[in-house]
Amino acid sequence: MIRAMIPRHGRRFVIVTLLLVAAWQGGDAARIALKAWLAQALLANAWARSGGGAQAIRPWPGADTWPAARLGLPRQGATAIVLAGASARNLAFGPAHVDASAWPGEGRVSIIAGHRDTHFSVLEHVARGDPVTLERRGRTHRYEVVDTAVVHRDAAAIAAAADELVLVTCWPFRALAPGTPWRYVVRAAPRLSTGG
Repeated sequence: MIRAMIPRHGRRFVIVTLLLVAAWQGGDAARIALKAWLAQALLANAWARSGGGAQAIRPWPGADTWPAARLGLPRQGATAIVLAGASARNLAFGPAHVDASAWPGEGRVSIIAGHRDTHFSVLEHVARGDPVTLERRGRTHRYEVVDTAVVHRDAAAIAAAADELVLVTCWPFRALAPGTPWRYVVRAAPRLSTGG
């Protein structure tokens, strides 16, 4: 029926236009994934030069952040360099430490945020009892996942005990539109810390 309504040359135009739009949209998604991957490669290099986060080494010229820690999710086979400061700009390059929270060993909650469609997409596969590691300044802090929850972004506070590590991303994981008010929260309780 549509064929009868659109002349032959018009059909070609519609098909080419649809293919170009699909390529543009796919290219945009690929650009985000490529940017996230490339940033982690540059951050890993800066991490190695920083002595495991002991020095603030900028990963590229003009960067206003540096690799501050390395997060590991061993069961999922995932690691990511954590940036200092969870600004929107920094989150485009990797998970980032929320400045208002503490670092491990400081007696308060540590919070790391990341995007659900890049570095923290792995959180969808995290389960209670999974190990989590956070390396910083020559120490490896070991955690075990104790809870996962979905909370509204306006929730007054995340219920977590002192020294817990909290990983936060947007939810649902496969939402097409950005800006969801829901957050997926992974709480991990400390195990023991070891040197170097």
